[in-house]
Order: sequence, then C-alpha cells, then structure tokens
Amino acid sequence: MSKIDVVRSDMMTAMKAGEKEKKNALSALLTALKNAAIDKRSDLTQEEEDSVVLKEIKVLKESIDSSPADRTEFIEDCQFRIDVMQAYAPVFMSEDEIKATIQGVLDELGITTPAAKDKGNIMKNLMPKVKGKADSALVNQMVSKLFA
Repeated sequence: MSKIDVVRSDMMTAMKAGEKEKKNALSALLTALKNAAIDKRSDLTQEEEDSVVLKEIKVLKESIDSSPADRTEFIEDCQFRIDVMQAYAPVFMSEDEIKATIQGVLDELGITTPAAKDKGNIMKNLMPKVKGKADSALVNQMVSKLFA
C-alpha cells in the first residue's frame, strides 16, 4: 500500500472523527504526494514518498523559524502539522547505525586513519547509503569528528 493510500485513508478517518486540524494537515500532505506523482508522471517509490514527507516537514519548520514569536497560533498550527506528518516520515538511523555505516565505507575504501583530504571521497561513498535514512547534517558532523 502506497503512502498516498495510507494518508488518504487516515484523512478519511480524521474527517469522520471530526478532527478538522488533523484532516487539514493530512490533506496538505496528500496534495504534496499527489503533486510529486503528477510531476514524475508515474507512481512514487518509497524513497521518493519519504522525501516528499521530509520536505513538507522541513518547510513547516522553516515557517516556524521565520515567523515572529508573537504569532503563537500560527506556530502552534505548524507544530501540530509537523507532529501529524512525523507519523509518515521515515525512521532515521541511530548514531550507532550511522557509525557502523561510516566504518563500512572506511573499510571499503581501505582507509584506516582518515585525514581531512579523504572527507570528500568518504562522503561521496557514504551519502548514497544513508540518503533518506539518516539526518545528513548529523552524518556530516559525525564524519567531521573522525578528523578531530
């Protein structure tokens, strides 16, 4: 079952239960997923669906960050939407899993003591393995710690 079908089903359930705010959040997510499928002109893969969900969450977080502090109602609405959409976001890798993946890449490349000059090569091989599965900022931070 695709994420579009799941979101649509949950939106119908929220409508029937009279949860207007949740229905609106799911409606926005459903629209984003459908638009991505229309742009692609075919069904979305699991990774593409996850990417759309993460993008929607990111946009809402940016809206919260850029809004004035006195707009509490808007901020609360955005936070509620983030909380609803978080249920459809992929589960990210833990720090231990990321460390293991980094170590696997180092082993593949034959790097025993990483130097700063190796970072580009490490990241080039690491990012396809963790894309959509881990927070890229955290991954970058963990790789940078190797050189400290």
